[in-house]
Amino acid sequence: MAEATRTRPDTTTVVRTKDVTKVYVMGKVKVPALKGVTLDIQAGEYISIMGPSGSGKSTLFNMIGGLDKPTGGFVYIDEVDVAQLDAYELAWLRCRKIGYIFQTFNLIPVMSALENVTLPMTFAGMTTDEARDKGMGLLARVGLAERYNHKPSELSGGQQQRVAIARAMANSPNIILADEPTGNLDLSTGKEIINILGDMNRNEGVTIITATHDIKMVSASDRIVWIRDGRLAKIERREDLDIEVGSIGGDAEGGIEASLQGAGDAGSQEEEGEKEE
Repeated sequence: MAEATRTRPDTTTVVRTKDVTKVYVMGKVKVPALKGVTLDIQAGEYISIMGPSGSGKSTLFNMIGGLDKPTGGFVYIDEVDVAQLDAYELAWLRCRKIGYIFQTFNLIPVMSALENVTLPMTFAGMTTDEARDKGMGLLARVGLAERYNHKPSELSGGQQQRVAIARAMANSPNIILADEPTGNLDLSTGKEIINILGDMNRNEGVTIITATHDIKMVSASDRIVWIRDGRLAKIERREDLDIEVGSIGGDAEGGIEASLQGAGDAGSQEEEGEKEE
């Protein structure tokens, strides 16, 4: 297994997984989704978790975000073992330290854009006036100040995702977890979302962790974590990858898939070598 490569001067570890396993029980069948993943993520990194469907990347994403608990192993956020937190402590962690962005936006349809953004602030105990002022500032930051009173149904997909990003930043989290944030968007809008996330990462040092298939997301990342068959297949720095990001499909997707295939093959060869030893 490749060792994590530190890409930032700040080497504070904000997320750490150690030998994480996850087994889903479906009737009498046990389905292993993760098979011992160990990974360190440093403060201020932009990480993309990639792998084919069913590889376990979404499961790992959920473990890191405290949305699910591992069957075995450990997940630490700022050296706190997430699995040991009670419901109240876990809710506090999610509210204060982590911002979530989902592929399907997950906005509340009866609420305006501003109300969606300020809802986490209300849960955090912020006053109405403070929340409104901060919410308007966040909407302005993502280019939607003039749409503050519009409900999700009155916004395009890209606009809804920008509201979701503003909501994720509501309580100034150290970590943003983005699950396929460009998955339901067109090429141009997807680039806008990536640029917004990149600005947060570069200008404020927010740690960005994405689970994605999007080649454009890879181009913005510091490191790419390849997951295959529930295992950590390979970790690569962006500058070490030879990827043509200017197009979607064709050579670009083929290059990434080839790299992933190579990582999987390398992992298999390592396992076979260990067995022979």
